[in-house]
Amino acid sequence: MFSRLFVSLNNLLTRLRRIKVSPENLLLLVPRCLQRTGCAQTLGEIIDDCNACGQCGVTDLLAIRDEFGIHCSMAAGGREALAFVRDPKIKAVVAVACEKELAQGILAVFPMPVLGVLNIQTNGPCRNTQINPDLVREAVRSMLKD
Repeated sequence: MFSRLFVSLNNLLTRLRRIKVSPENLLLLVPRCLQRTGCAQTLGEIIDDCNACGQCGVTDLLAIRDEFGIHCSMAAGGREALAFVRDPKIKAVVAVACEKELAQGILAVFPMPVLGVLNIQTNGPCRNTQINPDLVREAVRSMLKD
């Protein structure tokens, strides 16, 4: 409950700051739990090995990445996620994760601007989670320069 409230408050404050970055400076950071369990493809950090079969949200994320020309990385956990965010060219982040991971990540990278998008946990946490691509797309669009 607290984590969800914290993410919402962070998103409000980030939007009020009107952070705008170039596509090459925006990172879309997503968790490995978005990949369907049993998928034959082993996805790495950059998710380019996805066959775009449409059975999980990774296909939508690739489309969003390509539509806006942003970076997109898939992290297995907090340390890996921090490594992506610490890349000097990254100036802002749109992060997809569960509320607990988002809250911890936002705190860990402060003062970097982060917009958090909660994943959908129809099969419980950390397994076959899903995204609302419209929410992710809107978050990305709101962080980019016109």
